[in-house]
Amino acid sequence: MYIVHSTFPVKDHQAEEVISIYKNRSRAVDLAEGFVDFLLLQNEKNAGELTVQLTFQTKEHYLDWVRSEEFKKIHELEKKYPNQELASVTPKVRQYKVVAR
Repeated sequence: MYIVHSTFPVKDHQAEEVISIYKNRSRAVDLAEGFVDFLLLQNEKNAGELTVQLTFQTKEHYLDWVRSEEFKKIHELEKKYPNQELASVTPKVRQYKVVAR
């Protein structure tokens, strides 16, 4: 399996707005070949630190998703989000290969 974390900071008072956005997400990634799971994580000590966790069967499945038209459409929509402060947030991306379970 292959796991990707995209961690991004928002102001604490904006965290609930972002959580709501993700609760109502398009779910396009759910249809991607090799997709396993999506989680939105919130840091317990810093409410404004959120992490999107995506799990795919393989790195190749993840890369296929990132290269897809659906991925591009979703990320173009994010740039048009009315709250430009949130739209301009750049996540820190980390990628992991699962080596034991």
